Amino acid sequence: MYSLIIPVYKNEGSISELLDAVARLNARLTYELEVVFVVDGSPDRSYALLEAALKESGVRAQLLALSRNFGSFPAIRAGLAAAEGPLFAVMAADLQEPPELAEEFFRILSKGEADVVIGTREGRDDPFLSRIAAGVFWGLYRKLVLPDMPPGGVDVFGCNLAFRNELLRLEETHTSLVGLLFWLGFRRTVVPYRRLARRHGSSAWTFRRKFRYLLDSVFAFTDLPLRVLTGIGALGVGLSMVLGLLVVAARLTGGIGVPGYAATAILVLFFGALGLLANGLVGSYVWRTYENSKARPNAIVMRTTTYARAASDARTVRGD
Repeated sequence: MYSLIIPVYKNEGSISELLDAVARLNARLTYELEVVFVVDGSPDRSYALLEAALKESGVRAQLLALSRNFGSFPAIRAGLAAAEGPLFAVMAADLQEPPELAEEFFRILSKGEADVVIGTREGRDDPFLSRIAAGVFWGLYRKLVLPDMPPGGVDVFGCNLAFRNELLRLEETHTSLVGLLFWLGFRRTVVPYRRLARRHGSSAWTFRRKFRYLLDSVFAFTDLPLRVLTGIGALGVGLSMVLGLLVVAARLTGGIGVPGYAATAILVLFFGALGLLANGLVGSYVWRTYENSKARPNAIVMRTTTYARAASDARTVRGD
């Protein structure tokens, strides 16, 4: 059996097309397809539409409702944990990633050619400004976090049971699921594709979410901020020593009669700001360590409904 995980957030406009695409994919696959829909606290009618449609679809499925919006990556983790496998793929509910990509993931995994298959974007049919923003974001990600990251970034992937189990063992918070895919290693291959234009709704991947995700990735996978801070601190110490020698020389030669308040204020402000920057950066690591020590789950599944092949055989499990 193949397991397809689909996180859903503000996708009510594409639900009908999504289910049609899933049905076509199920018809083409060699083995039975299990679809795990994870509604990530979506404020629209996505859950109600899926609940009504899945009862009559005849597709083996699970419908998970998270208790609030945790984000796409925690939703994917919840779906992976619920899926029965042994081969898994992630698909976007907005259909910007072609459904055929999941079919290719399953084909490669079935042959045992890789443990994890990553979809890499070679092009985008997004608006011009969105393409520019995505290029800048993933360029910074490659520069600051993971040099191995494909230039177009990664949103979807497939994996086998061994990789899934190891991924779920990593109970980090404020981290990057994409970064963990590369950190785990295993046998990895990539499948190029072109991102399709969005036909329904608007993306929830806002600038604020991108910026927060980039920061989480930086602090979770690299010590670059600390190395930059060390370099700035060393440069500042060297500069202060040079200035100090110049001031002493000027004082001995009579070039300075009275110590200047301006120079003192500038030095105090400079090193005070440097100290605040250092505290902020170190504090970011300490805060993330504290968050991870809480061992909170990445997401909470509020309700799970399982749909068997027969449309009448549906079972709902509520989390109390």
